[in-house]
Amino acid sequence: MNKMDETVSFRTGSVDMTHGGGGRAMAELIRDLFHRHLSNPILDQGHDAALFGVPAGRLVLSTDGHVISPLFFPGGDIGSLAVHGTVNDVAMAGARPLYLTAGFILEEGFPLADLERIVMSMARAADEAGVPIVTGDTKVVEKGKGDGVFITTTGLGVVPDGVHIAAEKARPGQAILLSGSIGDHGVAILSSRENLEFETVIRSDSAALHTLVADMIHEVPGISVLRDPTRGGLAATLNEIARAAGTGMLLDEAAIPVKPDVAAACELLGLDPLYVANEGKLICLCEAADAERLLAVMRRHPHGADAALIGEVVEDDNALVRMRTGFGGQRVVDWLAGEQLPRIC
Repeated sequence: MNKMDETVSFRTGSVDMTHGGGGRAMAELIRDLFHRHLSNPILDQGHDAALFGVPAGRLVLSTDGHVISPLFFPGGDIGSLAVHGTVNDVAMAGARPLYLTAGFILEEGFPLADLERIVMSMARAADEAGVPIVTGDTKVVEKGKGDGVFITTTGLGVVPDGVHIAAEKARPGQAILLSGSIGDHGVAILSSRENLEFETVIRSDSAALHTLVADMIHEVPGISVLRDPTRGGLAATLNEIARAAGTGMLLDEAAIPVKPDVAAACELLGLDPLYVANEGKLICLCEAADAERLLAVMRRHPHGADAALIGEVVEDDNALVRMRTGFGGQRVVDWLAGEQLPRIC
């Protein structure tokens, strides 16, 4: 048995209030768990604040809280999701993500084995993305006042000169591109939460998209809008863009990729895939003349293999999102009044 096993038992132990008390138990948890798995030169400085240099360019800062239920699901967990979600938020501004921070709210009694599994998943995701977690914080709340673990991550990135991506840059005539199939994440969460069984296991699409974004910007620096359609799905995201720019959107239902098993699950559950969350997809608005070049670049990347042209930006003083249906008519793709699936990210 090594020293780490002697101080903190990750096999049988659980979080208790001393792990947030600022004393020996907290120091051992930070050393034996967080520093052990997340070690990098900046984190290893051991300060409350990370000290680092940044390259030239405009800085982007984004923060996100993760309260997903269940914590573990097909295709990921709260740890990898926390990394992917914040990396993607930074990347949607056209930035190269540089560093992450992580804050943990732990509930008394939460198994340390599960906590270690989550931290190891975060470490793998950060390492694969090439975006280290350089500082963080841990707090413990009494049993019954949390839900196992909540994670807040903040990401810092830098936007190169000449790149300006913003929702208000949407203009009539631009093409709307989608990097792949929709609905995978939300259906994976719901099926896991409710112990639903389908013919195949539906896996979350959670992934870091910054390398895909970098390839796209290298090919077309003048991309107008990038967004990841998370809560509220494709429908809510396009409505947000339309309202910010004061334009309309016209989608082609037949062009929007949805995997057959996801479509079948949504039909069974009474869900519309357009409103189901995604964690590894992006929407891109670009000039129509650039659409085919961008699609070619996207399809060469693992996270854009099923990229599609799904519609166009149109004139509309009411800023409505409409869709051509398979029956030849049109319908409005409106905001949801509430939330189809709570606690999905």
